[in-house]
Amino acid sequence: MEKKVLIVEGKTDRDRLLEVLDEPVTFVLTYGTLSQEKIEELILPVEQEEVYIFVDADEAGMKLRKELKQLLPNAKHLYTRKGYREIAETPLDYLAWILKDNHFLVKYDGPLLEG
Repeated sequence: MEKKVLIVEGKTDRDRLLEVLDEPVTFVLTYGTLSQEKIEELILPVEQEEVYIFVDADEAGMKLRKELKQLLPNAKHLYTRKGYREIAETPLDYLAWILKDNHFLVKYDGPLLEG
């Protein structure tokens, strides 16, 4: 069985998502950039897994998303609203809705704010 892998930019993004996730997920933290070393160390080992890319809705995040799309063409892309810009600033109800809509188990009990 494939494991779910979430590629995010940093620790605050991971920690925010962990507040609503209710299943084991492997996180890959890019810290906003992709060097050849990071590609070999972090990205290539997960390319056969069920990969989700969830980066900030800012210029750096869009650049990273574009690079990852080339490296992992089968990855599923998750998006926060441009108004929230950062995953770490996105309300938990909206994050829970995005994750649930993409077949993740969530532990958020409140009403889900849909896109």
